[in-house]
Amino acid sequence: MIVAIDGPAGAGKSTVARMVADSRGWTYIDTGAMYRAVTLLALEQDIALDDEEELGQLAGNAEIGFKPGSEGVPRVFAGCREVTADIRRQDVTHSVSQVSAHPEVRRAMLEKQRRLLESGDTVVDGRDIGTVVCPGADVKIYLTATVAERAGRRRLELEEKGDAISQEQMEREIRERDEYDSSRRVAPLKAADDAVVIDTTEMNIDQVVAAVTEIIDKAQEGAAG
Repeated sequence: MIVAIDGPAGAGKSTVARMVADSRGWTYIDTGAMYRAVTLLALEQDIALDDEEELGQLAGNAEIGFKPGSEGVPRVFAGCREVTADIRRQDVTHSVSQVSAHPEVRRAMLEKQRRLLESGDTVVDGRDIGTVVCPGADVKIYLTATVAERAGRRRLELEEKGDAISQEQMEREIRERDEYDSSRRVAPLKAADDAVVIDTTEMNIDQVVAAVTEIIDKAQEGAAG
């Protein structure tokens, strides 16, 4: 079974996807981490973020993989080098939308992501999983929340890492990324027509996981019946 979880930044999709996969012993694929890895490599190699051809070649040649980590959090690798922490740098966060918007980059990553989905029961999260990467997913879920709530979550994450940012600035960055992701030419951020939309604004993480788990259970029961 393939479970696709999409949604904007700060909606909780990565945490939920990881927890659901971990509870069932399924594979978890974080496609956002894959785009972040390409962005990190581009920044390190001083590739212009508007150079679609070179970025596409970089994405196609990059060997991006995952290994099990603690508490179900996968370790991310670019070749033999672990980049789990580096891909969460602020410069990567600020650049990843621009890199991932290029059609050549998305084409290269699409091939890699579809190969990973051949591993069996999988929970995969991103922004175009149910619409582009795996439109035939058994379960499609779209997580969302208000800008204020999503910004607050991201701000707390950064504060835990020692990075201070105001709520106002974070809300501005969230809105800018939402606009960029939803208006890009290729694979824009949007809910699949047959996705179950869950607004997580008033929900804690356990409640969201429970809601997603219930949807998966019903899908499995329907398939079995």
